[in-house]
Amino acid sequence: MISGSCLCGKVSYEIAGAVGDIVHCHCISCRKAHGSAFSSVAAVQQSDFTLKGEAALSAYESSAGKTRYFCSHCGTHVYAQRIHAEHIILRLGSLDVDPKSSEKGHIWVSQKASWYSINSILPTVDEFD
Repeated sequence: MISGSCLCGKVSYEIAGAVGDIVHCHCISCRKAHGSAFSSVAAVQQSDFTLKGEAALSAYESSAGKTRYFCSHCGTHVYAQRIHAEHIILRLGSLDVDPKSSEKGHIWVSQKASWYSINSILPTVDEFD
């Protein structure tokens, strides 16, 4: 079982299925939300995702149809979801165990922080749908 939690432990989750390919998102909203050069994420089927401590979650619609969920106590970003999607976008920094998934590439490189250099053999994509 794959599990994860927030920094303070008030929010936790378990994943019964597989974690999708890992991508590193460099879009402006991910950079600002995480206070870092990029956010590492992967898709998880919503039906495989069990959340505990939901009362401690806060939500923010960062763009039309996309809501980010984070712990209202410690601020850890746990996941995001788009309207009508059957998967969530898991924030991999909240994992407690190895997701047994591999990196696929970097997305939204057109919005990459100017002070960060991608030194990777992974594919890069300027934008992403």
